[in-house]
Amino acid sequence: MKNLFLYTIFILISNCATGQTYISFVPSLTNSPGTIAEKANFSLEAGRQWDVFSLGADIGKTSMGRTTGKDTTVYMEVRPNLNIFQQGRFTNTITPGIGFIINAKESFMTEVTSGIEYTFNPLIHINIYFGQYYYSGKESSSSVTFFGVSIMKYFTPYHPRGLLNNNKPKE
Repeated sequence: MKNLFLYTIFILISNCATGQTYISFVPSLTNSPGTIAEKANFSLEAGRQWDVFSLGADIGKTSMGRTTGKDTTVYMEVRPNLNIFQQGRFTNTITPGIGFIINAKESFMTEVTSGIEYTFNPLIHINIYFGQYYYSGKESSSSVTFFGVSIMKYFTPYHPRGLLNNNKPKE
């Protein structure tokens, strides 16, 4: 049992060491009613990428509109991501997420996102994405769709591959 535990710890440390760290700026627009500022949201995500899987921690705002009283637009979320298919410099991604909105009546949030990521170079990736947020609280729930373009900066070069193929992008 002790050897199994040590072997598992060794594998986890090895996988963490081989991943690439990234930071991403993630703006988007929702289809909710309101002004452009009320529809606009953004977040910053930091995480690690291992082969076709990444895991990021995210902090953002669900609306850039003015709020009265307590700010109920700040959220924190965990986003695992899977690169499904890769062709040349393009990768199809799917991202579920789970988090919470601080001080909101509908504080529990989940997310389902799909995107097309372009590898501009090994350190910079651009992602066009769309998806849906689901919010729920004790007495109500709602959902909203969104569309955005994000930019991701890797701190070491990364060459993504798809889950369904092993092609590396051409430089």
